[in-house]
Amino acid sequence: MSKSCKGLAMELVKCLSESDCVKVEKRSYRECAGEKSPSISTECVGLRETYFNCKRGQVDMRARIRGNKGY
Repeated sequence: MSKSCKGLAMELVKCLSESDCVKVEKRSYRECAGEKSPSISTECVGLRETYFNCKRGQVDMRARIRGNKGY
């Protein structure tokens, strides 16, 4: 994993671990992050989208030259 998205990944895991999807429903992080469930907070959804854009930016040649935005 690239270092530029590592902080986002850790924040996403922390957010998901505090959500009802992982705590109450006992589902995996991957299952909870992969769907739009009402048991996930809007903060986690925002982190998921930001992490996705970060990972996509690593593949995009224009973004690789300029660097990832944000984080």
